[in-house]
Amino acid sequence: HVQLVESGGGSVQAGGSLRLSCAASGYTSGTRCLGWFRQAPGKVREGVASISPGGYTYYTDSVKGRFTISQDNSKTTLDLQMNNLKPEDTAMYYCAARLGYCSTAVNIQDYWGQGTQVTVS
Repeated sequence: HVQLVESGGGSVQAGGSLRLSCAASGYTSGTRCLGWFRQAPGKVREGVASISPGGYTYYTDSVKGRFTISQDNSKTTLDLQMNNLKPEDTAMYYCAARLGYCSTAVNIQDYWGQGTQVTVS
C-alpha cells in the first residue's frame, strides 16, 4: 500500500520561501515518477513539477526559475523548494506518484497524498 505524506506548508509573505517535503512508502517495485501538483480555490488541479527516477525534471512555466524539485537517493523523499513566492502560488499542494513514464497530467497519477496548504499574502 503506497502512502505519500506531505509536510512543510504554511503562510508566507510574497517574495518569501517555503520548502515542501513528501515522504513516500509502500513501493514494491517498478519505475515511478514523483511530482507536485496544486489546486487553488475554484480552480482545477494542475501539475507544478515532476522528477523522473533518473533525475530529469519538468516545471510548469509559471514556476520556472523559482521552484526546484528534488528527491533523495532512495527515492523515498520528494522536496519542492519554492522561492520568490507570489500570491498566485496560494493553493493546496499535493505530492503524487505515477508508475511508468513521467507526466504531470492529473488524471493519470496512481497515488496521491492528502495535501499541504500554502498561502502567500
